[in-house]
Amino acid sequence: MASKKKPLWLEFSSACSQGPPNPPVGIIFKHGDDLRQDMLVIQSLMIMDSIWQEKSLDLNLVPYGCISTGYNIGMIEIVRDAVTIAAVQRNRGGTMGAFKNDALFDWLKGRNLLQEIHYNAMERFVTSCAGYCVATYVLGIGDRHNDNIMIMDQGNLFHIDFGHFLGNTKRFMGVRRERVPFVLTPDFLYVMGRVGKRSSLYFHRFMDTCIQAYLALRCHSHLLVTLFSLMLLTGIPELSCAQDINYLRKALQEGRSEEEAGKHFLQQIAACEHEGWTVQTNWWIHIMMGGHQG
Repeated sequence: MASKKKPLWLEFSSACSQGPPNPPVGIIFKHGDDLRQDMLVIQSLMIMDSIWQEKSLDLNLVPYGCISTGYNIGMIEIVRDAVTIAAVQRNRGGTMGAFKNDALFDWLKGRNLLQEIHYNAMERFVTSCAGYCVATYVLGIGDRHNDNIMIMDQGNLFHIDFGHFLGNTKRFMGVRRERVPFVLTPDFLYVMGRVGKRSSLYFHRFMDTCIQAYLALRCHSHLLVTLFSLMLLTGIPELSCAQDINYLRKALQEGRSEEEAGKHFLQQIAACEHEGWTVQTNWWIHIMMGGHQG
């Protein structure tokens, strides 16, 4: 694959000769990346999903398989029927696709033409976007460019490649590139009908879902903090001391009331709306530099 560490895209076919053929199993085999951090993030996403499911919140997450098989060696499951946001933007607007606010909406509509199917796709987009906004904020996921976020034909939005977490973000010439608490760009908002400051039912649904999901995680903050505390001695570079876990406590607003925490997260959504252009600019630079999936 055309990525810095030259990972291999492998396809496995079933050897079973009886019955209908099974679809091939695809994996990315990576050498040179420590996948333990990715494993920890994906396991955390699965725990978050179980917490939300208990509250009857189905946020349509896509916790794909990931396993570290040795030192800086491992495998990642390929999610079928999914493309990167960068691919959608390049397809719809070329090098300026990052600034084309309706690109994602047009792409989704083109793959879900019937009204009922389109409605289901919108539902999956809104809920999955809310789930990943909350999860990436709580875990402090960094390096969120448009090749690290994907969209499925069915509408599910999901994040990949978790090389930076707990508030560690990429810098360029000493300047912090990421200025938003999580990714909520104008093209995501456009899908929800949020153009400018215009209100919409989908955007209100998104905000309500975010608050419900965020408050549900706060009820289990001790579980997440304990999980990360147990990983302190594993040698993961960005999780090496107790200070690193303070990010989780701060993100979950420990010690604040439920009402204060809810207002805090709404402030983060507002900050994302206000600074959305900075994300678009970073994504445009990523496309111009020929960025590809990491």
